[in-house]
Parts: sequence; structure tokens; C-alpha cells
Amino acid sequence: MLSHVKEPERVQSVASETAVLVRVVQRNQAFIEEPVEELKGLATTAGTQVAASLVQRREVPDRATYLGRGKVEELKQVVDSHGADVVIFDNDLSPAQTRNLEKALGVKVIDRTELILDIFASRARTHEARLAVELAQLEYSLPRLKRMWTHLSRLKMGVGMRGPGEKQLEVDRRLVEKRIHDLRSELKVIEARKQRQVAARRDHMTVSLVGYTNAGKSTLMNALTEAGVVVENKLFATLDTRTRRWQLPNWGPVLLSDTVGFIRDLPHRLIASFKATLEEARRADLLLHVADASNRAVYDQISAVYAVLEEIGIEEKHTLLVINKIDLVASASTLSGILNRYPNAIPISAEQRTGFEQLAHRVSDALSQTFRDVDVETSIENGRLMAYLANYGEVLSKRYEDGRAIIHCRIPQKYLGRINDPDTTIRLRDAEPPAGTGDEQTIEEVA
Repeated sequence: MLSHVKEPERVQSVASETAVLVRVVQRNQAFIEEPVEELKGLATTAGTQVAASLVQRREVPDRATYLGRGKVEELKQVVDSHGADVVIFDNDLSPAQTRNLEKALGVKVIDRTELILDIFASRARTHEARLAVELAQLEYSLPRLKRMWTHLSRLKMGVGMRGPGEKQLEVDRRLVEKRIHDLRSELKVIEARKQRQVAARRDHMTVSLVGYTNAGKSTLMNALTEAGVVVENKLFATLDTRTRRWQLPNWGPVLLSDTVGFIRDLPHRLIASFKATLEEARRADLLLHVADASNRAVYDQISAVYAVLEEIGIEEKHTLLVINKIDLVASASTLSGILNRYPNAIPISAEQRTGFEQLAHRVSDALSQTFRDVDVETSIENGRLMAYLANYGEVLSKRYEDGRAIIHCRIPQKYLGRINDPDTTIRLRDAEPPAGTGDEQTIEEVA
């Protein structure tokens, strides 16, 4: 009856349409980029032809139409003169504001969240990503059903209905709510499976790439791992996590993961829906925050990524800032300004493959901070433990005294915490645990 409820791309597509872009900037907001530069990139990624743009600065948005009355009239003239099919706001609109604007302008109006959802719907490839996008779209659409459907006056009667007089809107709402419940249940199963998959990789150190969309994470992953990840100069080219083995010089193999790009004002629904996809970043031993040095809004983008990391609860994880695309920076003074502001950042060009030596050195140092320098004393017959130490740590020396083996080794804190043998004594050589690791140990049997 309502096939639209089951389609992942339920929010109307804006592909192949002519668009007018609008942004309302409140006076307390300050952005480095041009007012609609990012919105233009989003609209182009969605497949629209951008005809014009309009910006208004206001103390507070108008409650009825977000824009002031005079700007609505000006926008109407712009829409008519360009024959636009859609007006795209760089702000989030309420259902009432959208409805009022559509009535005044005579064309479709969508907001920033709806545009991002449309892009995600067109780019989702895996089953998991499609489910996550569909859930976010339905949660967004639920309070907007009254605007979306034109069959509201139709009455439903018959078996299974509450009786004559139930509007189609109420039927739609119940079906959407049922679909949302089913999607959440299915995504919980996927999330639990993803947690098991990530946990199963605990025998390897893991590094996760995070950053603003189109910052060059996939290009960097290809350069470091020969992963062959598809790279496009478009926003949100990557929606699905990919993990590859990175042979870190003077260290050994680690697992490197690419993740979905973040963006300013990323819809909360998408963050919640993509929880399973972000599991790699949650469990990583180290985050590499990749930023685009050539973007004029690089400072805002860096701040936006940290805001998203805080929202998903991993802002305190050990993170290295990687300043990418230094070959595209307009001037040396611009790059110097960025590096002066972030003196610990690592400048690289993933495209030109420069700066990788420093990157590898800094990653090795960061991962080393999770290691402990210890003496492990145990029985000389305890070959199982000796093999465990050799497998997961670096055995530096070994000596024997009175039937006991004393092994000096460097081993990750998480593996040290799994040693639970009453006949084994562990003595720390480093005076204090590395910053951020703590002395907490999860005691498990050595498998």
C-alpha cells in the first residue's frame, strides 16, 4: 500500500534540478569560508545545478519563514528569474517554516539535514549503510509527513482499521514508526556483530583515520596501504569503514581504518544511525585527525571534527592532527599560520606522498606510549607465558635464577593486563604509566 515507507531514499532527491542556495547567518556566528561555499559543494555532490545564492544576516531567524519577509520576496524573484526547481537552505528548518516557504515560493524547499541525507542515500553501498541512512531519513520525515504526502484527505475504512474517518496520515505515521522500530532492532544486531569483529582484532594495534569530509583520508589510506579505496573529489565519498594492514616502518604491521567523513552541523540522526560504522574509531588505539590545509575554513573544520568526536564520546582518545594537502596551500605564510596554531601537527601531502617519514615516526612514538617496560618472573616450565610475551611484546633479555625465568620485555598495557598467573610476578621498570593509559588492568586468562 505504501511502498515509499520501505525505500531507503524516501527523502525526495534533488538530483538534476536547478537550485537556489540560501543561508541565514546569525550575528554571533563567525565562519572563515564564503557564506555558501560548503553548501554549494553539498548541492553539487547531490547532483543539482546551482543557479544563484542568497545570504541574510539576522539576530535571530524568523519563526515563520526563517528569512525576513523582505528576503522571502527577494528570494521569490530570484527563484522565478532562474526557473529554479528547489531552494536549499544551509540551516535546519522546522516543518512549519518549510511549509510556509514552499507556499510563498511555489517550489520545493529543503534544509541542510535533508540535503545531507539525500547525499548519504545516493552513496550508501553496503547493507549496513543503507539501513543507517533509511533510519535517519525516516526519523527526519516523521514530523514532516503532513507536508510530504498529497493524499491526506483520503479516508481509510475496512478490516483492521479503527473505523471510518482515519486519515491516511495516521496510517502513514504508524507504518513509519513500525519501520523505524524494525530498523533500530536490525542495526542493534549489526552493531553487536561489529563490536565482536573489532574486538577480535585486539591482537593488533589499530589506527583510525577521522576528519572532515573530503580532507583526503581515503587518499592517505591508499598511499599508506595500497588499499585501492575509491577516491573522489566529492563530499562524503566514503560512507563505509575499510580496514587494511599498514606496515609501519621500524614498528611492524598495524591495522589502519578509514571512516565516514564528518561535517559542520552533522545531523544527530546520522551520528546515531552510523554508530556501528564508527565502532572502528571508538576502539582504535590511536586516531589520525586528517585536515585539509588548502581549505580556507580549515580552522572551523578542525573544530567541527573535535565537536563530533565529543558527541560520540571519544574526544579524549589519543589523537594526532595531520595537516594534509600542503602542496595545494596558496602561500607559505598560510601554511605557517596553520602550523603555528597547531605546533604538534604533522604536515603531509597524501597525493604527493610527502611527510610520510615524520608521520610514521610520530605514529610509532604514539603507539609506543601504550607499552610498558616490565620484568616478568615465572617458572622456567611456563612455556605458555613465555610464548605469549614473545608473541605480543618485545623480549629484550632473559635470565634464569634458582629455577625461575626473569624476562625483560616491552608489551602493550592491554596485553599485560591479561596475565593472571599466581606463580608469576610482574615488576614495572617505568616509574609511571604513560599518560592516558592508567594502571587499570582487565585481568583475563592468557588464551
